[in-house]
Amino acid sequence: MARYHSIKEVNAMSEVEQLEKRVQGLSPGELAAFRAWFIEFDARVWDEQIEADLKGGKLDGLIAEGLAEYKAGKAREL
Repeated sequence: MARYHSIKEVNAMSEVEQLEKRVQGLSPGELAAFRAWFIEFDARVWDEQIEADLKGGKLDGLIAEGLAEYKAGKAREL
């Protein structure tokens, strides 16, 4: 079954492909600097998503489950 892409998806794919080509053309030093920047960027985005999920209540069920297991003695020290 063929999948049709929206104009937005095609443009995004083109941007990603352009980025891939640019990254492939980096020198080893530039690649190392980019990698370090991207790791920090990705961690920050992840932290922001977790914080938003926490504030939005998306983690409430998991928190309750963890607390219940702890109170039932099913937890252990790390």
